[in-house]
Amino acid sequence: MTMKKDIIIPEVTDVYIAVVNEYNDIYKSQDWNAYIINNKDVDLEMVLIVTSGYSEEKTTSLFRKKLEKLPAKSYAKIELLHENLFALNNTFKVSYFEGNKMFDKTFLFKKNTISLKALQAVPLMDVKGVLVK
Repeated sequence: MTMKKDIIIPEVTDVYIAVVNEYNDIYKSQDWNAYIINNKDVDLEMVLIVTSGYSEEKTTSLFRKKLEKLPAKSYAKIELLHENLFALNNTFKVSYFEGNKMFDKTFLFKKNTISLKALQAVPLMDVKGVLVK
């Protein structure tokens, strides 16, 4: 019989969530977009992302996104984030398969940490954004 303590959950490395402030050509506006970044040398398969925002008083609805594959050394847009959400804690629960192992991690942007003052270099993207590792 396998006990809970016997289950090995591998550590997520070289996968990040970044929130990037970028120009939207269609709407002629500066938008904040969330991206998942795979900085590994292997593809990620069946990537599931569940996002939500919360505070003591408010909770947003869940947003779900699935990617069949996120190739090695690549990134993909998850969603547009409205600035009203920055006053909340924003979580990105990410699950994926690498080979035949499942990985799982929750990335947290604490409230009021997404801002122009917090921008830093983002791996692979050649842009500045707010990064959670």
